[in-house]
Amino acid sequence: MSRLPLVLFAIAAAAAAAGIAAAEPAGHGEDPLIRQVVSSGGDDDLALGAERHFVDFKLRFGKAYATPEEHDYRLGVFKANLRRARLHQKLDPSAVHGVTKFSDLTPEEFRRQFLGLKRLRLPTDANKAPVLPTDDLPTEFDWRDRGAVTGVKDQGACGSCWSFSTTGALEGAHFLATGELTSLSEQQLVDCDHECDPEEYGACDSGCSGGLMTTAFEYTLKVGGLEREEDYPYTGTDRGSCKFDKSKIAASVSNFSVITLDEEQIAANLVKNGPLAVGINAVYMQTYIGGVSCPYICGKHLDHGVLLVGYGSAGYAPIRFKEKPYWIIKNSWGENWGENGYYKICRGRDICGVDSMVSTVAAIHTTAH
Repeated sequence: MSRLPLVLFAIAAAAAAAGIAAAEPAGHGEDPLIRQVVSSGGDDDLALGAERHFVDFKLRFGKAYATPEEHDYRLGVFKANLRRARLHQKLDPSAVHGVTKFSDLTPEEFRRQFLGLKRLRLPTDANKAPVLPTDDLPTEFDWRDRGAVTGVKDQGACGSCWSFSTTGALEGAHFLATGELTSLSEQQLVDCDHECDPEEYGACDSGCSGGLMTTAFEYTLKVGGLEREEDYPYTGTDRGSCKFDKSKIAASVSNFSVITLDEEQIAANLVKNGPLAVGINAVYMQTYIGGVSCPYICGKHLDHGVLLVGYGSAGYAPIRFKEKPYWIIKNSWGENWGENGYYKICRGRDICGVDSMVSTVAAIHTTAH
């Protein structure tokens, strides 16, 4: 067992070296990635190369490029992402990795356009959630089955994930407080929330340039609440002025708190208080297609804000995982990513930092005028 980390490191290093090398031969038939990324199946598919996959990718996701040079550049990026997906498959065998709608973006472009968690730590003065009993927690739980989760939204090419995590948590809390499921406005947060951490100069909620859920809750508490999505619709840009209308507030925060780094407490808060705002390292999410992500190696650097809506424990892949439990994560990249917009990540070891920045919010009943 003591040699296992060295073996994994060697595998990772070798795979990474392969990823840096020149593009794979076009007809790499034995590559399991080819079977994963071609939906039609059949022996002929196994002989298809990266360029054919690129054609399918462009058709599936409606991609078009302005010049032949841009097209060729994106094809090169796509080939590199095929190699990267294959590396992710080796390091994360209980999930399925392959071609996604982000496969023509470099990792740097992906981080800049689709992530956006502003800071790596919670404020030191944040309220700590009280310790809850954990004796009678259900083995499976999903707020989607109980009506507390709105449909999957799409942040577009704007680093506003933090605002979707915030609205998702407040939507759930508002449902628990009132019995009404109301889609709330991320654009209000993008346009109007410039709340800052007083302990960290320049660490402010900044629209498409990132933010933090706890400071967004602080903003919402100060101004009185959030409008409905339909009254303040999402535009995916932060170049507009603040159009907040206090008379149209649809949901309000009564308080919020952060949860200790304890998976049982996170589960207990989820069950009692509704969906939770969570930070995560999204390195494996660019290539994620489905299954339960449980990578051997994943950093704890948090760069993406998501919503924890439930957990499960069904068996999901290699026999050594057995009935390992997992979290159910609502993302904000549309339904054409992941498992209809959702991500599953295993519980138990703070994988990708998923347990280290968790906050809960409570709502009060407010009726829009």
